[in-house]
Amino acid sequence: MNKFLIAVLALALAHQAISDKTVYFEERFDSEDAFNQRWVESTFKGAEQGAFKLSHGKFYGDAEKDVGIQTSQDARFYGISAKFEPFSNEGKSLVVQFTVKHEQKIDCGGGYIKLYPKDLDQKSLHGDSEYYIMFGPDICGYSTKKVHVIFNYKGKNLLTKKEIKCKDDELTHLYTLIVNPDNTYVVKIDNEKVESGKLEEDWDFLPPKKIPDPNAKKPDDWVDNEKMDDPNDSKPEDWDKPEFIPDPDAKKPDDWDDEMDGEWAPPKINNPEYKGEWKPKQIDNPNYKGPWIHPEIDNPDYTADEFLYKYNDIGAVGFDLWQVKSGTIFDNILVTDDESHAEQVGNETWGQTKDAEKAAKEKLDEEERQREEEKRKQEEAEKASEDKGEDETDESADNEAESADAEKDEL
Repeated sequence: MNKFLIAVLALALAHQAISDKTVYFEERFDSEDAFNQRWVESTFKGAEQGAFKLSHGKFYGDAEKDVGIQTSQDARFYGISAKFEPFSNEGKSLVVQFTVKHEQKIDCGGGYIKLYPKDLDQKSLHGDSEYYIMFGPDICGYSTKKVHVIFNYKGKNLLTKKEIKCKDDELTHLYTLIVNPDNTYVVKIDNEKVESGKLEEDWDFLPPKKIPDPNAKKPDDWVDNEKMDDPNDSKPEDWDKPEFIPDPDAKKPDDWDDEMDGEWAPPKINNPEYKGEWKPKQIDNPNYKGPWIHPEIDNPDYTADEFLYKYNDIGAVGFDLWQVKSGTIFDNILVTDDESHAEQVGNETWGQTKDAEKAAKEKLDEEERQREEEKRKQEEAEKASEDKGEDETDESADNEAESADAEKDEL
């Protein structure tokens, strides 16, 4: 086979690999009309329901590409969702990806996305609405700064056993969750892997494979004390001394009246010869067998499930949040079955604007610093002017008083 045919075959295979990917949902919020037609905001919380707006925020890398949906009211619940053609991820990877930007220095609030079943009631979306997967950052104070990865399995929402740290600055970050058909997963932040493993090990999808044998018990003659009292050790004859003794230097006060004050007794002090409770020294126990380990048996309630990863009728994506301080921007939402495509999209979106966004943030911070510095200088100047005025007023009053005294003396 010549080099030309090899090249053609390679291009064909590459095209086939690209064409095999499926994009179930993608949203970059580049059209206000499309946003209004595609997305439905919840009204479940009534007056407590916050509104989303399209915005690139106070700073950005690209005025058009960085437009996303932003929470706009403090201390509000937020609910918004979009539906798409339902699908099942059976036999395929499931990739969920989006960007989050907490430009408001968030103090307490969620930044996670959810995948929902196709029958989601969008207008009534709220915290108890059934979902399949919840994924993304959650920040509250100094103690909670983590990435949630929650799977719904047989009606129960399962939290990961691992602690995955999220980004807590004010810049945009890319979050990616990959769930594979071999029941493994990967979590990425900014296209870098931060956690991975097996679903069965890192979530309580199933009961344990092994359980302690209920019919087993530790033998009565089992010795699990590594040390024992030395039988040949004995307490010294002069060991026992009182802990406190009368103070030998104390004297009965001259004005002590036995009839009035009772019989005088010297106060107690610590006995320097007191040695505490005697205990025999410890030696190795010749009968020690080590710690007793409860034998395990197969758990009769355990049944393997090769489809832990699988969901049927995935049909909606959305955000269901509570935020104390608003301002978070969500963008570049992608649901696909191809990890490499998601990485490419991340590089084309977040990757293209992140450096310019950081530079814009630094410029904004510097401008704010300069404004604060000018404000401080102005306040100092006003304070100095007030102090000078008070000093001049005091000096004038003193001069007037001196003049009045002088006139009085002349009279």
